Amino acid sequence: MRGASNESLARAEQALAGATPAEELGGELFSIARLLDGSGALRRALTDPARPAGAKAGLAQQLFGGKISAAALEVLSAAVTGRWVSGRDLGDALDQLSVQAEVAYADTRRTLDEVEDQLFRLDRVVAAERALADKLGDRAIPVERRQELIRGLLQGKADATTVRLAERAVDGRGRSFAGSLRVYQVAAAARRSASIATVRVAGDLSAAERNRLATALGRQYGREIQLNVIVDPSVVGGVRVDIGDEVIDGTIAAKLDEAQRRIAG
Repeated sequence: MRGASNESLARAEQALAGATPAEELGGELFSIARLLDGSGALRRALTDPARPAGAKAGLAQQLFGGKISAAALEVLSAAVTGRWVSGRDLGDALDQLSVQAEVAYADTRRTLDEVEDQLFRLDRVVAAERALADKLGDRAIPVERRQELIRGLLQGKADATTVRLAERAVDGRGRSFAGSLRVYQVAAAARRSASIATVRVAGDLSAAERNRLATALGRQYGREIQLNVIVDPSVVGGVRVDIGDEVIDGTIAAKLDEAQRRIAG
């Protein structure tokens, strides 16, 4: 989302921030996003820059009033009164807001850390199980069947918010399952004004080592850092840390690669 859409998104986020977090809110916003995906006429009607903001809000209330919660309708109404660079940006914004609503609900229930950890672990399980990843991403299989598969995998093992987000990741709206899970993890971290650091080590870190590393990274970046630790024997020794687009590679494997490049040069 670009340009004028940023102001429109901020307006909708403000409406979401004022809403009481509720279990159904995220799902409602995502359902509207999917409805917009399938209807160009509806997208154009709700984002037409020539139509007055009040008229677009009135149309949203006419179409969705009584069918979704008051909170979801308020967020939608705030979103459509803005100006969007592209009609599809509105659906993307509602998708993003739906994730924010889910993590806000988990936060109020004090399960946000648990949800974030479960999303990370699910990401790793699917990455390690190629057959499972192929099934979840197979568009030839109806989305409902793929969602049943992920529900069965998580049944009795994950928070309800994690299950809802995993089902949504199967749908994806153009993103891969893994890509969606990572977006959700970032949203969960952002709720706590944190950043996610993916840490790769040859052997698992102790609790004390994790705390020291998180504290050091927090001082360096000036904000709380959430560690996702991956045990990867290929690093040989040392630690590799990925934070967003930045990489801190202190592994022996990286040093050997650098030495080989210098010799070859």
